[in-house]
Amino acid sequence: MSGVEQHKYRVEEVNRALVRAIGRPRKVLDVGCGIGLNGAVAKRKGAQVTGIEIAPWAAAQAREVLDEVLEIDITDADAVARGLEGRSFDLLMFPDVLEHLVEPRQTLERLLEYLEDGGHVLVSLPNVAAWTMRLGLLRGRWNYGASGILDDSHLRFFTLRGGRELCESVGLEVLRCDQNPMLVRAARDSISRLLVDGRGDPDPTALSRSLPYKLYQGLVRPVEDLIANRNPELLAFQHLIVARKPPAKRKLSLTVGMLTMDEEESAARMIGEIRKVAPDAQILCVDSSTRDRTPQIARELGARVLRQVPPRGHGPAMELLMVSAAAQSELLIYLDCDFTYPPSYIPVLRKLVEEEGADVVNSARTRTKPAAMPWPNFLANRSFAAMAHAMHGIPTVDVHSGMRAYRSSVIRAFEFDGEGDAIPIDTLLYPAKCGYRVIEMAISYDERVGVSKLRKVAGSVWTMIRLVRALPVGKRRGERFEFR
Repeated sequence: MSGVEQHKYRVEEVNRALVRAIGRPRKVLDVGCGIGLNGAVAKRKGAQVTGIEIAPWAAAQAREVLDEVLEIDITDADAVARGLEGRSFDLLMFPDVLEHLVEPRQTLERLLEYLEDGGHVLVSLPNVAAWTMRLGLLRGRWNYGASGILDDSHLRFFTLRGGRELCESVGLEVLRCDQNPMLVRAARDSISRLLVDGRGDPDPTALSRSLPYKLYQGLVRPVEDLIANRNPELLAFQHLIVARKPPAKRKLSLTVGMLTMDEEESAARMIGEIRKVAPDAQILCVDSSTRDRTPQIARELGARVLRQVPPRGHGPAMELLMVSAAAQSELLIYLDCDFTYPPSYIPVLRKLVEEEGADVVNSARTRTKPAAMPWPNFLANRSFAAMAHAMHGIPTVDVHSGMRAYRSSVIRAFEFDGEGDAIPIDTLLYPAKCGYRVIEMAISYDERVGVSKLRKVAGSVWTMIRLVRALPVGKRRGERFEFR
């Protein structure tokens, strides 16, 4: 069989909405992986990716870019059980698969057995209510084709509401929705004839590697997304549903993390206090010390130490801390090593996650002015919080808290960028705007042991940059943000 005959579709491309939502998972099951384009993105993000593909020619190509590909029929319960026995994943991806099935609900439910507690599911579905479909119906047209919304192999058709209901019917918690726009794509056939047909290149990925396509993705697609997000039920080609298996209330393995830099004066005492309130916790330090024995002290007291030398700043250090903790534990609580945030709050934060179902707990220092905080710092913090409220609808009073708790599955759901300072903006606003339960509780703020390493000017500039960059993420107001 020739390369052209092997491929059902003339054009194969990455599902942009789906890969935006991948985050940084550990183990991914890519159901109906095709030739592996989407799964390859997850693998580049550090995940171990297993694909399922029933077409032998596609599975052969996917094996070149994924860790493993299983040729099993997902509608066959026995075949799925044999192929996935003993496995578990923290992300399941269904890139335009369920619409090809007679019983999509049963198949989705069957595969959820292999999803970890709190694990995520990405479901992409063609939008049968797109404006092009509505115009076609008004003109009396419902014509099947080789690809697109009316692909001749589609057995089921979904609107955004229908897709959400499908996910909810199997017990998933829908967190947010995204879309791939039906604007320029409405002219896809004409574009394909112009850029693909007649070139003599049977490779279905040729268009996505071309300069015009790359220019479209970089310059036009962001504008399309802004427009389509105003009315995705009408303007989307595909709906992406981001959901998860609701996390159970149970005891979680805990990492307590700290960023340390020349903390010799406080490190030993801080680790001792953490051991008192969380004796089962792993302690992780991302250390940038260059002038004292902080890393040696931490290691001698049983902490895991990751070195960031020469120092690259707060953002890269925090990114390393969060990613490393999420890879080894189910819960991260981090705090500064200078006793400004009392370690006695650790059990309180832990209880809010384990027993009350919080995904993120933000410890707010600034509901009232702490005696240990200078007035300029207090006013700056409250001003930034007011900006976050005005720009994003999140009624926080402390966007720069140095003590938070994170369910690790939430950390893995995003690809946080530690560039520059002020990463706490992203790690608070993204979950709050994307459907996770965020609790903000008031805490005391004590006198510092040692010298502050705060970079006020750089931190202020990066705060503004991150507040603006977070605007397109999720919904303007987080519906599950609450105070304690």
